[in-house]
Amino acid sequence: MKRLEVLGLDEKKVQHVVVDLSLLLADLQVFYANLRNFHWNVKGHGFFVLHSKYEELYNDAAEKVDEVAERILQLGSNPESRFSAYLEVAEIKEAGVVSCSKEAVDLLLDYYKTLIARERRIIDLATEAHDDTTVSLMNDFLVQQEKTVWMLVAVSSQSCAE
Repeated sequence: MKRLEVLGLDEKKVQHVVVDLSLLLADLQVFYANLRNFHWNVKGHGFFVLHSKYEELYNDAAEKVDEVAERILQLGSNPESRFSAYLEVAEIKEAGVVSCSKEAVDLLLDYYKTLIARERRIIDLATEAHDDTTVSLMNDFLVQQEKTVWMLVAVSSQSCAE
């Protein structure tokens, strides 16, 4: 018996969910790499707080990468694992070296906008496919990300030190 049949999911509807989960996986992988960049290279006002926050965020991103890849597997597909393939499809692009804390925070807000939009689209697709598990996973992501966005917006009012 096929896995999706046991789960009570329609293969054709689930395929749309898998496509967007795969795009989210690519974005999360680039997001993770950019967070490492910020953690290593940001200087200036708020360094101590942001340095720690970036580490917290990249650890969280690594967990999300694993959760998304495992969900793709649970839905009967194989997650991409090549970074070159992620770069081809990711909406989030690699950041160059970013040393200004305000610039990094502003980029993070853009990244979250992209991730949140993708996750909301996945919720819509998963709802249509009656894939409550994926809906729940995306809702869990959104709860944490919306709080992080609130905090980053508060920090983004700072300007770069010359």
